[in-house]
Amino acid sequence: MSPDEYCQQKAARSGSSFYYSFLFLPPPKRRAITALYAFCREVDDVVDECHDAQIAATKLVWWRQELSSVYGGKPQHPVSQALQSACAEFNLPEEQLQEIIDGMEMDLQQSRYLDFKALSLYCYRVASVVGLLAAEIFGYQDRRTQKYAHDLGVAFQLTNIIRDVGEDARMGRIYLPIDELQRFEVTAADILNARHGDNFQRLMAFQVERAEHYYTQAIDALPASDRRTQRPGLVMAAIYRTLLDEIKRDGYQVLTQRTSLTPIRKLWIAWRTWVRG
Repeated sequence: MSPDEYCQQKAARSGSSFYYSFLFLPPPKRRAITALYAFCREVDDVVDECHDAQIAATKLVWWRQELSSVYGGKPQHPVSQALQSACAEFNLPEEQLQEIIDGMEMDLQQSRYLDFKALSLYCYRVASVVGLLAAEIFGYQDRRTQKYAHDLGVAFQLTNIIRDVGEDARMGRIYLPIDELQRFEVTAADILNARHGDNFQRLMAFQVERAEHYYTQAIDALPASDRRTQRPGLVMAAIYRTLLDEIKRDGYQVLTQRTSLTPIRKLWIAWRTWVRG
């Protein structure tokens, strides 16, 4: 299996909305964004699947060294090998890829966030940086597109946090800011024990409203000159906003279930959004 085939298989197997957003790209860009996505999955899996924090931290150190090899050596991992070509072709900066690992390390160091400002740093590292790198691959002419990519990354991560409240709680993590839990009179114990009440619904409505604000802010910032090249981000935004609508329609039942869209529905949304441009 070639490095590109390895990345393609990892992306397809995940079933992520991200995968559907770059199905219609020309081959060079599709290979590059698939390599970037596979890298994100690899380092994210280190944190999610390794139950010993010290071992996970050691693995992330290995990935840092592997990234250095991407830019000045011979990487060993198939994802790194595929990423090396993408970084060279699209001039992706090493510092930003290292920042993604910074975000993964935050998951090893803390499981609560005091306020949205603290959470914003996490969102930037694990999602906005990915958006900025993706924007480089897709191509843009106007620097305002970077603002779009940043805010869209925040919107995506907030959507993930909303969708995964219960799943994260079962791993001992609560990403919803502590001061917002207090404002809506929801305790950490309520979330950890999956107690769904009116206060929790109001809290989640607030979280969804903020995510929707970031989607609107991002798309408003996208210059018309770059809208066509940035269609993959618009595809993912359409899929994720549909997911938010489903979560609202279900009454924010995120503590005990994980709302998702079927592959055929994601494909339909992706095709429709791509054609509309």
